[in-house]
Amino acid sequence: MTLASRAAAAGLSALAAVAVRDLLQREHSLLRNFPVIGHARYLIESIGPELRQYLVAGNNEERPFTRDQRRWVYASSKQENNYFGFGTDNDLEFSAGYPVIKHATFGVSVPATDVHTGQGVVMPCAKVLGAARGRAGAFRPASVVNISAMSFGSLSGPAIEALNRGAALAGCLHNTGEGGVSRYHRNGGELVFQIGTAYFGCRDEHGRFDLDRLKDLVASAPVRALEIKLSQGAKPGLGGVLPAAKVSAEIAEARGVREGVDCISPSRHAEFSDADSLLDWVELLAAETGLPVGIKSAVGDLAFWEELTDLMVSTGRGLDFVTIDGGEGGTGAAPLIFTDTVSLPFQVGFARVYSVFARKGLHESVVFVGAGKLGLPDNATVAFALGCDMVNVGREAMLAIGCIQAQKCHTDTCPTGVATQNAWLVRGLDPALKSVRTGNYVRTLRRDLLKVAEACGVPHPGLIETDSVEILTGRTASQPLATVYGYEPGWGLPSAADRAAITAIMCGQGEQGGSAPPSEDAVG
Repeated sequence: MTLASRAAAAGLSALAAVAVRDLLQREHSLLRNFPVIGHARYLIESIGPELRQYLVAGNNEERPFTRDQRRWVYASSKQENNYFGFGTDNDLEFSAGYPVIKHATFGVSVPATDVHTGQGVVMPCAKVLGAARGRAGAFRPASVVNISAMSFGSLSGPAIEALNRGAALAGCLHNTGEGGVSRYHRNGGELVFQIGTAYFGCRDEHGRFDLDRLKDLVASAPVRALEIKLSQGAKPGLGGVLPAAKVSAEIAEARGVREGVDCISPSRHAEFSDADSLLDWVELLAAETGLPVGIKSAVGDLAFWEELTDLMVSTGRGLDFVTIDGGEGGTGAAPLIFTDTVSLPFQVGFARVYSVFARKGLHESVVFVGAGKLGLPDNATVAFALGCDMVNVGREAMLAIGCIQAQKCHTDTCPTGVATQNAWLVRGLDPALKSVRTGNYVRTLRRDLLKVAEACGVPHPGLIETDSVEILTGRTASQPLATVYGYEPGWGLPSAADRAAITAIMCGQGEQGGSAPPSEDAVG
């Protein structure tokens, strides 16, 4: 055998060994699905900053999530260094609409934290969910950061399992999405069961809502609250179709539909047709299950919210929580016009809805949840200042379990097995390992929110006031957040009793989590 032949044989043997290792390892989904060639992606990623700097784009030019934002999520989920050096590369002088958080020189007594180990305090919700209306199952959510609604069907089974296990590790809630409760949702994480227009998981053989099936489901799974989905930010006013090819036996069982048949979600609910009948249905569900009941909605016409709150004041019926989704929120598939232009962005929509509740004295008795790119500390901080009591994270949680923003969710060809039902691609995602990354990410986000709250002089992000945030309006001007959105003094905060309770809780508990920052002497 010639020297060249021996070299070629050695090279092929080496490639074969790499391929075998890639197929057997569980750490990287991409390499399990694309052995050998998948390494090219990581090689390019390793020199990505240089390629972007000289050839392609800057750190903040990619969408929906910039390279810096994705890097922060990835590093946080792996407990790697998620700090950035050399100062901001955002253009603060010419960034109209840019939020600036104003730190306080002094503040109230805050719990001790150690940023070098990531130790902090547990961050429960400042309000008790369901307490204002006396629900039997009222509880204080243990985490202000929770996992948003993403259905089994839009995400793979292992992805759902990873998120649910991660929710258990982080002590947060996991919203099921409208696709029912599958076996992948039953891995320790407590659930918010979402009821969509097709009533998947609680419907009869004709597709109508079935109260007995809902009660059976609640009794068999760790469901802590019910969320009625009116709309979502990326495609409000639209129904949905899960093609027959994707409706496997497992999906059919979870949703209560026939296997191999198109699974259709109507654009509207059949159980109610206006705000009055919606409130009747809310009270029915709460009375029959004992659970807190809320709604999820994008924001468009405010007439619905005015009518809803008027009825809450005049009749005594009411919601336990309201989840507001921004137009910048994500979805598996939607027409471009809906993702780009239908429904208000989160800050505008949330502020308008919160103002309607506040003007009628309802804001302290309802838990407000925000969604729509709020899994980043800066966006979440502004959301809390506007009056959110909790935030839901969706695509950021997907990034934590391996999503690379390939934007192939609608094609069933997600290369990392997150948003697909393709058996070959799904096998690359190890839920045990990815669940740890989910937990790490949620804990790190909470840690960063805690540090921002401390900088603002308060012990909890839910106590950050609108006065702590200003919005740049030009190179030399800014406006307080309250002025931008027309808030009155005191809006955006829990009641005095809830503030006192959460302050007492925050000063007496500790939590381990988050990634450690670098040594200060490493700064350039």
